[in-house]
Amino acid sequence: MTQQSDPTGLHRVRDEARVLPQAARRLDTRRELWPDEVRIRVERLNLDAASFRQLEHEHGGDGGAVRDAVLAIVADRGKMQNPVTGSGGMLIGTVEEVGPESPLGLQVGQRVATLVSLTLTPLVITDGLAGWDGRSEQVPAEGHAILFGRSIAAVLPDDLPTALSLAVMDVCGAPALTSRVVAQYVEGGSTPTVAVIGGGGKSGSLALAAARAAGAGRLVGVVPTEREAAALERSGLADTVVVTDARDPIGLRDAVTATGGPADVTVVCVDVPGCEGGAILATAQGGTVIFFSMATSFSAAALGAEGVAADITMLVGNGYVPGHADLALDLLRSDHGVRSLFEERLS
Repeated sequence: MTQQSDPTGLHRVRDEARVLPQAARRLDTRRELWPDEVRIRVERLNLDAASFRQLEHEHGGDGGAVRDAVLAIVADRGKMQNPVTGSGGMLIGTVEEVGPESPLGLQVGQRVATLVSLTLTPLVITDGLAGWDGRSEQVPAEGHAILFGRSIAAVLPDDLPTALSLAVMDVCGAPALTSRVVAQYVEGGSTPTVAVIGGGGKSGSLALAAARAAGAGRLVGVVPTEREAAALERSGLADTVVVTDARDPIGLRDAVTATGGPADVTVVCVDVPGCEGGAILATAQGGTVIFFSMATSFSAAALGAEGVAADITMLVGNGYVPGHADLALDLLRSDHGVRSLFEERLS
């Protein structure tokens, strides 16, 4: 390996064009490490919700076909990046080897969760996903993955089940950014109304808990079904729960406004496209919309806001805020409502 490594992983890109690993068509997956890399022995993948939903829909719920599709993507691209959604997920495993110049602070034998997307992580699967039925986002797997100098990983806690830790860390960016935004309102002297679209899901439930902990006022949870509404109401995470189709912009606007007015902060945590307009209309002038869904069309959001003269700030949740994993795990430990929703989903 005579090529010099780059902390972004540029040296693993096999495309002719000079692009970063996430934008690359194909990555180099060789086991041998450059000095600043870490190799992980893979234990489990967690496909992101938008990607899994798309694969499940494309293959009509046929788990075997979904499994074959994931294997084909990884074999073809050297990473797990759904070509339709562009998204991937994350993984857990055991540190197998650490390059002498790695800045990540990891040690051989540690069980870790990678907090960077599978869309930029060199990945090899060696067991044909024999332990996965193709019907869930969590994927038992064997193989190896590579972390770069600017990758992120967190050591798995000893006090939580592995599947639970993986589910939380997959979405830990959402509560951290929600907390930061709400705290800025509170520091400015207001107690913002926060609406979370998809409040009954993993990222949504954590966002609600983070908003309350940061000092939010009224909390509104938006869900698509009565079943999710009942679960969210039992959790106590939202002051008001409304059932509406987030793809209906007028319906979403009216549902949120009917709870006491538009939201100061709207957090979008759903895994279906077409929710941009409703999120914009449900947000007060001068408010903030945080988009965490990989199904979001950012051109639709920008042009949609312009088209209705919405004076709002729109943020892209990029999945990383310093301390995001610890914050999410602490919310899971301390908030019974969050934990109950996560355990119900995993069961």
